[in-house]
Amino acid sequence: MKSAGRLERVLRSGSFAVTAELSPPDSADPQAIYDRAARLAGVCDAINTPDASGAKAHMSSLGLAALLASRGHDVVMQLACRDRNRIALQGELLAAAALGVHSVLCITGDGIQAGDHPQARPVFDLDSIQLLNTARIMRDHGRYLSGRTLDTPPRLFLGAAENPFAPPYDFRPLRLAKKVEAGADFFQLQFCFDLPRFEQFMQAVRDLGLHERAFILAGVGPLRSVQSAEWMRSHIPGVVIPDEVIRRLEGVPPGQQAEAGKRLCVEIIQQVQQIAGVHGVHVMAFQHEALAAEIIEEAGLLPRPS
Repeated sequence: MKSAGRLERVLRSGSFAVTAELSPPDSADPQAIYDRAARLAGVCDAINTPDASGAKAHMSSLGLAALLASRGHDVVMQLACRDRNRIALQGELLAAAALGVHSVLCITGDGIQAGDHPQARPVFDLDSIQLLNTARIMRDHGRYLSGRTLDTPPRLFLGAAENPFAPPYDFRPLRLAKKVEAGADFFQLQFCFDLPRFEQFMQAVRDLGLHERAFILAGVGPLRSVQSAEWMRSHIPGVVIPDEVIRRLEGVPPGQQAEAGKRLCVEIIQQVQQIAGVHGVHVMAFQHEALAAEIIEEAGLLPRPS
């Protein structure tokens, strides 16, 4: 055990893990966070706190994570390189551990051009692989990048993201391998709507033996309508939705498309469970935590391990 977190315990026990994303509020009221988290309590093993995803400002990932940890939730805190240099990133890692956060997802972060603050200045002092290596050095060697010694190293379960659906496809397993070498203990992947492509990715992952060195959680989420699916694949960086998925929704009356999208998500979860080397799923339902809970239940993933 590299942390004291529930997610790591569940994964190391061999159970199929479930994580879910909590949409950050545009509010300073913590009750909004507690209400959303209550919908996920008991149906997932850890709650993800996004770090200004889409390059849009929301409550900070560290703030969200600290509030959730104070209420007893296991948290995966996202930490993006876009907005901080290495000094700030190392400070955030220490603060997260001190505040009861057990897992950190190290990401580079969406480019400024994706958001609504085009005048913002990106930092990108480190990228996700360098951040993973930094966190590993702090945890395993008890020192900063500068060489200074830490009094108490942070006990953290280190995560990374990967996108099996973005070309060049042959490079994606190799990039995952680089992140494992840098220190990644687990991965949360991009939305999976293209199962044949995902199976090819996982075959390459198994051929490299990476499924035995890190835990892999497939990214899943519901599509609410044809229009929503079209918007996602046009505006969310890295999201790939095949034409056949769009056609499936087009064959359903508009009033029934949300239910069809939920059913599709449940089917995808049940199919990725059968793929060797997949250790869990990460459910993303933006601003619809109750819908995420329904999907987890209908996919047969309850009860969670005690």
